[in-house]
Amino acid sequence: MKRSRIPLYTTCLVLLFFYLPIAVLVINSFNASKFGGGWGGFSLRWYRELIDQREIWHALRNTLVIAFSATALSVVLGTSAAFALHRFTGRLQRLHYTLIYTPLVVPDILMGMSLLLFFVALSAQLSLLTIFLAHVTFCISYVAMVVLARLQDFDFSIVEAAQDLGANWWTAAWRVLLPMLAPGIGAGALLAFTLSIDDFVISFFVAGPGSTTLPIRIYSMIKHGSPPLINALSVLLLVITFVLVWFSQKLTEEKIK
Repeated sequence: MKRSRIPLYTTCLVLLFFYLPIAVLVINSFNASKFGGGWGGFSLRWYRELIDQREIWHALRNTLVIAFSATALSVVLGTSAAFALHRFTGRLQRLHYTLIYTPLVVPDILMGMSLLLFFVALSAQLSLLTIFLAHVTFCISYVAMVVLARLQDFDFSIVEAAQDLGANWWTAAWRVLLPMLAPGIGAGALLAFTLSIDDFVISFFVAGPGSTTLPIRIYSMIKHGSPPLINALSVLLLVITFVLVWFSQKLTEEKIK
């Protein structure tokens, strides 16, 4: 019986749909033509101009500061919330689970508007701090869900064995529990960092003067017609992403060896 080639063709079409726009973006980043309608010759002009764009690097700095700080706080609060949800039961915990799960299903635009109204009601000035607090509110939920999934398969008899051998609760948690949960915590941290650095809708609502993040800056560049610079910036972000993925895989292989 001859095998059908439909799955192969379908897979190729899907991959083409996903990666063809990225390939076009990479090619246009080296296009000397400003509008990208035709090939104007190979050029590094847009990369040179990108280096001189102080607004972009300022926005990138704001984005990284918010992403790292929001991830750090979200990991602490999200891990604590996951541990509390796993270890304790009751009606209060059901409410706790609902509060943790809600930001995952609420639309970003609704969450952004709600946070904006909340900050306005508090007479808080919109700044990097408000973006940081907004990012923490939704990053906590993702970290908590990832760590909670890790806890569901965790054997707490290991912690009890450490206590039987003389370790107190804090020593057992620091030397046994946290290292065993490290993969889940790391996965939650990476997810929170990715969501924070990529967020646009919520940041758009709660950002103030001088607190522009990179996604908001890219949106502004699109409105004012700077596609070549956006192409060059996107290529740089792609390269950095691939390097980080390659580096993480190398570290994983070293640990396995």
